[in-house]
Amino acid sequence: MQIPIENLLLLCFGFFIIATLYSSVGFGGGSSYLALLTLFLSSFFVIRSIALVCNLIVVSGSTYLYFKNGHAKLKDFVPFVITSIPLAFIGASFRLKENIFFVILGVSLLLSALFLALQTFSVQTTKQETKQYPKFISYLLGSGIGFLSGLVGIGGGIFLAPILNHLKWDKAIKIAALASFFILVNSISGLAGLVLADSLSLPWVETMYLVIAVFFGGQLGIRISLKKLSANSIKRVTALLVFIVGIRVLLVNGLQLL
Repeated sequence: MQIPIENLLLLCFGFFIIATLYSSVGFGGGSSYLALLTLFLSSFFVIRSIALVCNLIVVSGSTYLYFKNGHAKLKDFVPFVITSIPLAFIGASFRLKENIFFVILGVSLLLSALFLALQTFSVQTTKQETKQYPKFISYLLGSGIGFLSGLVGIGGGIFLAPILNHLKWDKAIKIAALASFFILVNSISGLAGLVLADSLSLPWVETMYLVIAVFFGGQLGIRISLKKLSANSIKRVTALLVFIVGIRVLLVNGLQLL
């Protein structure tokens, strides 16, 4: 084992909480998995691989329930995923130098924290206003976020959802469904890219424990509403933690290695 059992159990608890909170809004939790893993592991191949697998486990269940309950239509999501899939594959296939990886990871964690925090300040109204945009906007967003997702090992939903909410692309529930589906396909594509580049690295004992934790957390989160538990406050605390770890990754693991 690469992680002492007491630390692994603590990590499992953290992953369970993250999966519960993030799955309730259509996310997989990839950015926070990365943040926690950097505290216990040093290999960026292992960190990226575990985060993608855990993302895949969480959003698989979420996506299924969104489609089952009529909140998602495949034809509306195609423009985003048709460009994100190949770009996530290409991004994941890059064998980055360690310092470059941690710099990109640190910056992406900081952006994730910012986007997550900004999402909590969106104005809620009884009637959600939506706007129509040219199709090429969807293709551009899908390709850019897909490539970044593959590079750092997250599904990209935490970037996509706040942007779409800001643009008033559609109702919040549909954006959450798209984010979940977007993370699903990009995680699959990213894993394929890691396999092709021969950089998929999974310590099986640790991965098994963490997969079990996020599975139950994800199933719980997608089935309950966090509105009565002040979801915005929880997101802000999560954003703060991700921001702090992002700073740490950038300064300790990234810039120090330049």
